[in-house]
Amino acid sequence: MVYANDICREMTKESENKTPLHALGEAGIHQRIRECRIPSRSETFLGPGDDAAILRPKQGQELVVTKDMLVEGVHFDLMYCPLHHLGYKAVSANVSDVVGMGAEPAHIVLGLGLPPKFTVEALDAFMEGVRHACARYGIDLIGGDTVSTLSDFFISITAIGYVETGRSIVQSGARKNDLLCVSGNLGAAYAGFLMLDRERRIFLENPEVQPDLTDHTYVLERQLRPEARTDIWEQLKQAGIRPTAMTDVSDGLSKSCFMIGRASGLGVRIDLERLPIHPGTLKVAEELNMDPYHLALHGGEEYELLFTVPMDAYAELQKIENITVVGFMEEDPEAFRMIDSSGKAFPMQERGWDGFEN
Repeated sequence: MVYANDICREMTKESENKTPLHALGEAGIHQRIRECRIPSRSETFLGPGDDAAILRPKQGQELVVTKDMLVEGVHFDLMYCPLHHLGYKAVSANVSDVVGMGAEPAHIVLGLGLPPKFTVEALDAFMEGVRHACARYGIDLIGGDTVSTLSDFFISITAIGYVETGRSIVQSGARKNDLLCVSGNLGAAYAGFLMLDRERRIFLENPEVQPDLTDHTYVLERQLRPEARTDIWEQLKQAGIRPTAMTDVSDGLSKSCFMIGRASGLGVRIDLERLPIHPGTLKVAEELNMDPYHLALHGGEEYELLFTVPMDAYAELQKIENITVVGFMEEDPEAFRMIDSSGKAFPMQERGWDGFEN
């Protein structure tokens, strides 16, 4: 869980009585990272410590590989982001991409850029989050590298998963009239970011003022320690429902809709009234005088699954909790529309997370 006192501690913490990271040297740092290793998967033939890892996929499997990078000042702010949460989130972000392909996450390779301000205790806190995420998702840390940086911390993770040959789910498989579905709820991660950013600015103006986040635990959790929806994917498999197209919603719902629509040569129609929005997100929208639909459509960092299924899967979908049908795929590839409560249609805007703009 994310608690308000975690945020207060990050904003006011001091570096006294901490061990400088450079005191360990590169070999010591690598050893510290390897200590977070958990019991290996059967596919891991050789893990960290050699020049490279060796994997032995089972017969009839294909590898799914993805990479994600997180850069201080662009993707996270260490002023309010506890390092153990950051380690967990970094792994979850990559696991989400693997799950979005219909694959089972299995391994990660971790690269870290470590600035002079980092201490041994800071590295340990970050790696504790990585270790918890690896245990949570049943994946192995099989190697990586570290470099020193001049000022900022960065994280690079390559994730590897397995899927039965020919059974991966891509964005281009949607068909006309397929139902468009989303897991969980939308906008909470963005709401959490907005609250953290507000308190950060207040604190910078007056460091004596403590962050006031006690009523926003849910949205903080979604921003700082999100979960990849491995549970939803397992439930879909158990129900015998195979999506025709799928992606995660890390860049925002609207962007993800355009991704699936363009890849499949189709349009998208969304019913705004059906978008699942948590009460905590509605509370933030009211507090900041924002449209909650804006948060739900364009926020990003959700790590929920957006997928399409044939209409005849609707009855089975209804038996699975935390899945909402929000629209359907249209034949016209130029038609990306939203329908409001009055039935009026208007164009969907393609907005969301962009690391080169945000």
